[in-house]
Amino acid sequence: MSVSSLPARVILLSGPSGSGKSSLAARAGLPVLALDDFYKDGDDPSLPLLPGGSGTDWDAPGSWNADAALAAISALCAEGAADAPVYDIAASAATGTARLDLGGAPLFVAEGIFAAEIVGRCRELGVLADALCLRGRPSTTARRRFLRDLREGRKALPFLLRRGWHLMRAERAIVARQVTLGCHPCGADAALARIRTAPVAEAVAP
Repeated sequence: MSVSSLPARVILLSGPSGSGKSSLAARAGLPVLALDDFYKDGDDPSLPLLPGGSGTDWDAPGSWNADAALAAISALCAEGAADAPVYDIAASAATGTARLDLGGAPLFVAEGIFAAEIVGRCRELGVLADALCLRGRPSTTARRRFLRDLREGRKALPFLLRRGWHLMRAERAIVARQVTLGCHPCGADAALARIRTAPVAEAVAP
């Protein structure tokens, strides 16, 4: 199938954990592929470790299965439907699969903290409509992330506190890296405006 005949394009939505990606994707009114569901299982021997080997570094791209995520995006763009894992963050494991059907939509959002990692590969495949990175105040992001993770019981409280402090200090560097990988940095309102005007006929650079 040629690029011009692809039925759908993807809008990659990245940003630091807690930046509001899932909420924004829901507001966009488009089908959504949750890229965080492509985390590797906790017993995967290829998982990266924190300094000193004290545990898994879940914020490192190596904790995520980029190839599987890209395969799902490619299938959605070419066929309009794909199976995706359902991941339980508290259990650090996939618990099943779910079918995502675009229902004929010409655009969909793929959101997750590692979305920027596949911007270049999506562009090479000709399936990229846009690539965005949500940015905001690190303190606001940290508060939103902590309340969400605590409410959902994602990890033990000591882990959440250590991770939250580290990510708040690293947030500007995280955003800078995602921009370097090809994402356009913006706030939620600007991101929503770009999503609603994203082209569907041709893949474009962000």
